[in-house]
Amino acid sequence: MNAWTQRLQAQWYRVDGDGGGGALANSLLPLAWVYGLLLRLRARLYRRGWLRTETLAVPVIVVGNWIVGGAGKTPTILALLSQLEATGLRAGVISRGYGRADDRPRLVSRNCSAAQVGDEPLLIHLRSGAPVAVGRDRVAAARLLLQAHPELQLLLSDDGLQHLRLPRDLAVLLFDERGLGNGRLLPAGPLRQAPSGKLQSHELVLYNAAQPSTPLPGFMARRSLAGAVSLDGWWRGEPARMDTLLALQGHRLLATAGMAHPTRFFDMLAASGLVFEALPLADHFDFASLPWLSPAHAGIDDVLLTEKDAVKLQPQRCKDKRIWVVTLDFSPEQAFQQAIQQRLAPLLRPANQLPQKYG
Repeated sequence: MNAWTQRLQAQWYRVDGDGGGGALANSLLPLAWVYGLLLRLRARLYRRGWLRTETLAVPVIVVGNWIVGGAGKTPTILALLSQLEATGLRAGVISRGYGRADDRPRLVSRNCSAAQVGDEPLLIHLRSGAPVAVGRDRVAAARLLLQAHPELQLLLSDDGLQHLRLPRDLAVLLFDERGLGNGRLLPAGPLRQAPSGKLQSHELVLYNAAQPSTPLPGFMARRSLAGAVSLDGWWRGEPARMDTLLALQGHRLLATAGMAHPTRFFDMLAASGLVFEALPLADHFDFASLPWLSPAHAGIDDVLLTEKDAVKLQPQRCKDKRIWVVTLDFSPEQAFQQAIQQRLAPLLRPANQLPQKYG
């Protein structure tokens, strides 16, 4: 990020006496008012039927957040897929596939590259084995996925809260420690939609933070490091081990992360007793060049990175360093899992059969 962007984002999450967070954020209020007006106009067009929410053959759970940047959508999707699989439900995932050169709908396979389908959709498919489709038009992606996998009983949408053409039977709203920031719409604040003080009947809140960060009632998720595995082992499907990660204590380490808020990753590494040089990268960094090849890192042999980074790196490209993939253990509390099951029960027949209205 350039200095202007860094300054603006710092003001989004700092509330001063004027309630805004800084002069730069305040100067952008007129643009935020225009953005809010456009949001209200679009919502009214949908309410009056001039724009239409489409229908799909199966229920849809949208997992998203009100603020820009990541708040834990990918680990939440993976946790939900694991929960649904344990109950015998067959679920697929749709996503925009951020960073793709092509916006058309496409099925994700193990042979796809992150450049073709997006890093997070590819990671979700590799980690879970669930069918995944990507596309700017999530409804078209959903129909493509259901055509290819008619056995699916449920779809999870990776983001899409603001994609009003997409139907949703349940929405999981994610918040991290940033909460609502200064409470303002883009670009004067981080909000992609106007916040509400009351949840709708189809909404659940999950906090990916140490404590609730908004007044909204919700559930908590626990996040911690699960361990480390070599990059080539990760691609072979080997599990990460905590003893492998702890064995790196005392080594000269470089830790890098191409995500919206890499500080979380670095903080968890430090809490594990690791001493390292931190190298934050832009969100969705493509690794067209390897950032650790600079002379400044010549004396460091071990590199730590996230799964979101690993999915864009083939082991044969990284023989100059030992690359370790550090994985995350993300666990929503039991009450959240029970709430999901309760909300799904009216949508699904016993024995995992679809209700008549979705048949």
